[in-house]
Amino acid sequence: MSGSISQNIAGALFNARKVVLILFVALTALLGYQASKIQLNTDISKMVPLGHPYIQNYFEHKNDLNLGNDIRLIVAETQGDDIFNEDYMTALKEITDAVFALDGVDPSKISSLWTSNVRWNEVTEQGFQGGEVIPAGYDGSAQSLDQLRTNVLRSGQVGRLVADNFQSSVVHAHLLDALGEDGVDIPALSASLEEIRNTYQEKYPNVRVHIVGLAKKAGDVMSAAQEVAMFFFLTLGLIAVLLLLDTRCIRSALTVSICSFVAVIWQLGIVSTLGFTIDPYSMLVPFLVFAIAVSHGVQIVNTLANYVSSGLSSLDASKSTLQALVVPGMVALVSDAIGFLTLYMIDIGVIRELAMAASIGVAVIIITNLIVVPVVLSYLGVGAAAVRKIQAGDTKDHPLAGLFARFTRPGMAAASILLAIVGYAGGIYLSQDLKIGDLDKGAPELWPDPCEEMECPRGYEPKDRYRYNHDVNFLVSNYSVSADVLVVMGKTPQEACNTYPAMQAADDMAWALKNVDGVQDVATIASATKMIATNMNEGSMKWATISRDQFALNNVMSFMPDSLYNLDCSLTPIYVFLDDHKAETLDRVTKAVADFSETRNNPDVIQFKLASGNAGVEAATNQTIEASQYPMLALVYAVVSILVLIAFRSIRAVICIIVPLGLTSILCQALMAQMGIGVKVATLPVIALGVGIGVDYGIYIYSKLSEYLKQGMDLESAYKETLKTTGKAVAFTGITLAVGVIFWVFSSIKFQADMGILLTFMFLWNMIGALWLLPALGRFLLKPASVAK
Repeated sequence: MSGSISQNIAGALFNARKVVLILFVALTALLGYQASKIQLNTDISKMVPLGHPYIQNYFEHKNDLNLGNDIRLIVAETQGDDIFNEDYMTALKEITDAVFALDGVDPSKISSLWTSNVRWNEVTEQGFQGGEVIPAGYDGSAQSLDQLRTNVLRSGQVGRLVADNFQSSVVHAHLLDALGEDGVDIPALSASLEEIRNTYQEKYPNVRVHIVGLAKKAGDVMSAAQEVAMFFFLTLGLIAVLLLLDTRCIRSALTVSICSFVAVIWQLGIVSTLGFTIDPYSMLVPFLVFAIAVSHGVQIVNTLANYVSSGLSSLDASKSTLQALVVPGMVALVSDAIGFLTLYMIDIGVIRELAMAASIGVAVIIITNLIVVPVVLSYLGVGAAAVRKIQAGDTKDHPLAGLFARFTRPGMAAASILLAIVGYAGGIYLSQDLKIGDLDKGAPELWPDPCEEMECPRGYEPKDRYRYNHDVNFLVSNYSVSADVLVVMGKTPQEACNTYPAMQAADDMAWALKNVDGVQDVATIASATKMIATNMNEGSMKWATISRDQFALNNVMSFMPDSLYNLDCSLTPIYVFLDDHKAETLDRVTKAVADFSETRNNPDVIQFKLASGNAGVEAATNQTIEASQYPMLALVYAVVSILVLIAFRSIRAVICIIVPLGLTSILCQALMAQMGIGVKVATLPVIALGVGIGVDYGIYIYSKLSEYLKQGMDLESAYKETLKTTGKAVAFTGITLAVGVIFWVFSSIKFQADMGILLTFMFLWNMIGALWLLPALGRFLLKPASVAK
């Protein structure tokens, strides 16, 4: 039945091959124009699991809270002993003014030594005294600088806005709502911040500016991601050259390369037409589309060259090639497309868009490569050198073909299956250490600072790829405030956030969290109340407590920072400063909050809700990925297995194709665990996408092998013939694609380098599994009578 379908499809397409090519050219021009309008995604909300309870809680109270979307410019004095000199303070003032002028910054929420909201206070015999940190009438004189030093010491900002060693200070700015409809233009903001850095470092040689914050990190990733295009074209050129060396036919090599590139154009054009964008995480999709297209193109060229070498004309050979490959090719591509689409179950915008983009890209390959390549080659044919190479291969066995054919023998097959079982067991054991989320300090998307573990030499200027994490290390090393903040929301009845029961519960939670490993400090309305009460009573520490007198608590509120409560006093945030945002740290802290909330939540007093802050978003993302990881992989394998079963109508075929694929996935997870690569937004899709490419190898090999078995050949002879055609193409594709992605290790983006390592491993192991383990399984599962007719 499948044979008659193949014949009908091939006959219809070749009867209208001129029309097919005209439509192909017209669609390429149209979709090429649409592809030129594709835009880089700058929406941070697409990197957040919007359906997660943590994020839903944030949206419920977003008018009262900050998502952790802020930036800090640390202005460092590099030549003097401290910041209390005229040149430094002039530079700090100008930088503060420049931050005020930035688009996307909330001007009402900027803090520096030069802003009026940074004040000092002290308790005297006459009561509270205070004022702005910058003295009235400041003129840069030694006297005013001495007064400034005194005011800073009285402000409580040492360790927060001023470094512990007094050699730098911070300009802290909150951004406008990044998750709203009018989100911040991240690349533009990041570029403006870099302009501030460069301008004032050049103007004031004694000043160095360090910039940290979620928006700056995202901007640096997006900026560095532009070089992904360079890697794509490098890979395209390399694969084209290797394809030419393998086929020895410039016509077929160019045809496959051009049609594969057109598949990328079609994919980008359709994605752009549907209103989608690209982002740093989905930038690997065009490469994967190109890679999958090339893998199918290689199969077509090898099959066509074999038909020509047997005496068929270019037209008949092309028609026979399409007839032979249309069913296995479509099964493989549909399996890829539906498999990639299963990523859509993960409730994170960038992964869902990646799933759609990859599925669309694979679907268009059915036209651009599976159909168009044979049609084009029916006119161009293949070169005489390619035919002579095929004919020479028919007269002698390739050494590797003889080696792999031995795996069909009972002894070698049994040893191979035993080795695969050991590989499964070892992979499962080693992958037990696989972690969800980030495993490094700072921004794991970018390269770690080389001098993280030691003091940087004076005058050290990091390269761009290290700059952000260098800036993070500078903040962590010189300030008491962490860049990783988890915000717990304390919801109370209206006008009740300053009642004794609510404050005591918040204080108890702070105490519990301070004893959790990984927590630096906790700031609450209760801790501020204790400090204010102490100051109101001549600094006596015996007053550092929460009064049970509501009138006393009401009096305290007149001095309370507005960041610790909302307008109607129905919400009080608990700020938890963390050592880092490693997955295990977030797990410990969120579990401690959840355990405390379970026993202390009371709707009449206070209810604690997770979570806001950059660490809260990270925790929500980790939990979403952890919940989706294995169901997604199970669904991918289920879909692929069902489609293989439908195509070949054989459980034996499913086992032969899926078992090698599963071994690669297990070993890939073990590799990630041993290399310290966590499962996160950047790496989770790679595992699923690797399955999609790997299944193509198995389907093509099994399809050709079953064809020879139907002719009555024994398994070893059938596999030898398979290796001469399909097996050779699989080996070439696997090695070529691995060589192409290995250069990603030189990327400025660390997660792209990680992707390169993982994809290289999966390309090679999928190839090895298909060539080595599939025939070994076939020894015990396949017989001519068992292959579907």
